[in-house]
Formats: sequence, structure tokens, C-alpha cells
Amino acid sequence: QRLISELAAENRARDESQISWTATTLRTILHSELRGEEVIVVSNREPYIHQHRGARIDLVRPASGLVTALEPIMRACSGTWIAHGSGTADRDVVDKNDRIAVPPDHPDYQLRRIWLTAEEEAGYYYGFANEGLWPLCHIAHVRPIFRSSDWTQYVAVNRRFAKAVVSEARNKTPIVLVQDYHFALLPKMIRDELPDATIISFWHIPWPNPESFAICPWGQELLAGMLGSSIMGFHTQFHCNNFVDTVDRSLEARVERDSFNVSFGGKLTAVRRYPISIAWPPDPALLKKSASDCHASIRQGNDLPAEHRLGIGVDRLDYTKGILERFRAIERLLELNPDWIGRFTFIQIAAPSRSGIEEYQHHEAQVRTLATRINARFYRHGPPPILLRVAQHTAVEVYEYFRAADLCFVSSLHDGMNLVAKEFVAARDDECGVLILSKFTGAARELPEALIVNPYDADQCAAALHLALGMSAIEQRDRMRLMRGLVS
Repeated sequence: QRLISELAAENRARDESQISWTATTLRTILHSELRGEEVIVVSNREPYIHQHRGARIDLVRPASGLVTALEPIMRACSGTWIAHGSGTADRDVVDKNDRIAVPPDHPDYQLRRIWLTAEEEAGYYYGFANEGLWPLCHIAHVRPIFRSSDWTQYVAVNRRFAKAVVSEARNKTPIVLVQDYHFALLPKMIRDELPDATIISFWHIPWPNPESFAICPWGQELLAGMLGSSIMGFHTQFHCNNFVDTVDRSLEARVERDSFNVSFGGKLTAVRRYPISIAWPPDPALLKKSASDCHASIRQGNDLPAEHRLGIGVDRLDYTKGILERFRAIERLLELNPDWIGRFTFIQIAAPSRSGIEEYQHHEAQVRTLATRINARFYRHGPPPILLRVAQHTAVEVYEYFRAADLCFVSSLHDGMNLVAKEFVAARDDECGVLILSKFTGAARELPEALIVNPYDADQCAAALHLALGMSAIEQRDRMRLMRGLVS
């Protein structure tokens, strides 16, 4: 209890200055203040994936802000990271306890893999987490689907991860970092077995208002699970407010509005705002090619003229990212300003995502159809208005696009933070380029020098595109310099 109170007091003071949830922040909280303690991370996604490539096994490090933020902590503390083993070769490289030491070049911590059956993954991940909780928490006008069979799997998988945490803990007071909406039940399950553990949970997506959350048939169970945490973190104060309001309406809990502490079941949970950020400075490997070289190579590689104007979007192929709204804004730009036809192309990098879910299949079909229609409508000669690239891209490739583009358009309909906006700013050490940013992202609260738009307003977004394409180099530099100062 003393440890929790001290953590809460320290973080409350820092919260007044809107600290960022970065590797440095976490290292300060965990490694310095709690030196010598055992650290365990739990996430659905693993930091390293082993895949069969013919006769060899390749190691893949997924592009993930979560991994970027947390791995330095694990390397500093020599802890254990528990995650779903999803790679085709993951089983081939672990020991008898399903562990492997990582990173491979200089092992600093243990990766413990949890194996899921196809039925478990379908119910826990694709079903309850991504057909239920994901649309519930995002205002994107997609109806959540709740099935009792999915809930059963969600409970069972959370329980399996809880057992793994208990088995990996070397003492009764570990620090456990629980990540995201896949594990809402996990904090309480861990607390029941390890009552003296420090459990810090972070919810990476938005939290809805109480009325929206009330449609979930198992809402009380989810809230009780999350309140097993010592600290419950969200990206923005707005999401903290929604969570506290939801708890107040749904549970017999004592809510302290002035301190944002919640007492439930004899335990104290501090609800805190920690906007996630990116690694700063960026990895030098990402900036190895100059902006001018990227400008030339990206245009050449996409059969675009040397001085062709270029926009970029980088997203998972997800209905919350506003890709359809983005394309409609481009269509409106060309309607209102036909001089841009043949002179401006928008490249959309869309990483395939959750293709086993019907809503995602339908969304991909809509995106492809709309891009084809817009290209057919405005094609004259030369480059089309939209180049759709549905494929995974490496971080180096994405940074080349960022450094080559005249503008980056982030049009999320609802987003906890959106690190693409920050990555674009980080990539522009030449202080060029314009960021167009949805007001429904957490990043919009931190980057006011972007052109802030309502993605549902096609005319407003088209005007922002036109403004960005005509913005002077001086204004671009002034805006980018301020944003880079904020991101750093």
C-alpha cells in the first residue's frame, strides 16, 4: 500500500505537466524508483517473432510503439515479457518452459510465449477483443458484436496469462505491466494470486462514455478486472474522465474526483494520463538517406515526375483510421481545385489487419473500390490521384515515404494517440512537409501546429490539403520546428 501511494503521489505531480509515456518515463518510474524489483510485461503482441522462410528461420521485429517504449525497460531490468506466440517458427526456438532469451544479439531478458489454439484465438482475439471491445471503444459507427462464446474464450485466455505471470514471478512483489484491451480481466486475476504485486495497466485505445460502455453485457466484470491495477493509464485526460465516470455509474466504488483515485474491493487504483510518445531521437538508420534522396527515389520508384506533389498516409487497414474519409477528401480537392489533377498523388500505405473479421474484409473492399473509382474519374494522363499499397512495409521504407512527401494526412475517426503523426514529424529533420491531423486523435492535443481537421467534413479536409500543397517553405519550417520541439 505504501508503494502504491508513493507511486500515485509521484505520478500525480508529474501529470500536471502532461508527461509522456516513453521509454525514459517508464525507466524513471520503474528502474530508478523501484530499483531491483522484478518486472514482467504482458501483451498480446510479442516483441520478436520467428517465422519459417523455406529452410531457414527468420527473426522479425514487428513495428510497434508498444515494443519501442517497453523494450528498453526490459533490457534495463532483465525481466520477463509474456506474449502470444504467433510466429510459424516460434515453437521451434523456445526451451522446455516456452522461453527464449532476447534480443538475439545481446540477450537481456526472457520472452515467455503462450500458445493459443485456433478456437481460443478466434474467440479471445478476433471475437471479443476486436469485434466487441475495439468498436465499443472507438466512435466509428461500427456496431460491436458480443457473443457469450467469445467471452468464455476471453476469460479463459486472460486466466492462462495470469497463471503464466504467477509462474514467472520470482517473488511475491513483482511489477507487472499489463498492456491494452486484450487483458481487461488480467489485473484482478493477478491481484488475487499476488496481492502485493504492483500492477500498472495501460489502455492504448480510447475509453468510451458511460452510455456507450453500458451496452457491453460484461461491463462490470471488465471494470472490476481493470481495477485490480495499482495504476490505470490512458492517453488523454478525456479518456481518464470517461473511465472514472463509467466506474462511478457501474460499480459500488469510491471515486475521488480531485485525485482521480478509485477505491474498489479494498484496493486503490490511481487513474492517470500518460500520452504515449516515440523514441527520440529517431534511430539513425531511419534517417540514413537524406530527405532529398528520398524525394527522388520515392518518385522514381512510383513512376512519378521529379517535381510531382506527393501526400502520404500510413495506417493499418482499419475502419477507425478514416481511410475512406481521406480518399473522399482527395476527391473533393480535385473537384474544387482541378489544377491539382495530374500534379498531385496520394500514396496510401495500408497494412493488412484482422482479415479474418468480416467487417475488415468489407472495409478493405470499400477502400479498394473507392480508390479505383476516384482514379477512373480523374485520370487524364500520367500519374493517378491515389496509389494504394496494401502490404506490410518496414520502418525504413515508411520513413523514406515520410521524408519524400509534401504532406502527411492522418484522418482517424477516433484514436487513442496515433503515433504516425509523431513519426512523420520525427522523420522531417529537414523541417519541411505539412501534417494534416484529425481532431479525434490524442496527438491533436499535443501538435496544435498541424492543420487540425474534422475527417467527416470533406470540404474542410479538401481545403486543408489545398492549403498544405500551397504552404510556403517558411511557414512549413516554422510549424515543423515547433512540432519537433514538442515530439522531442
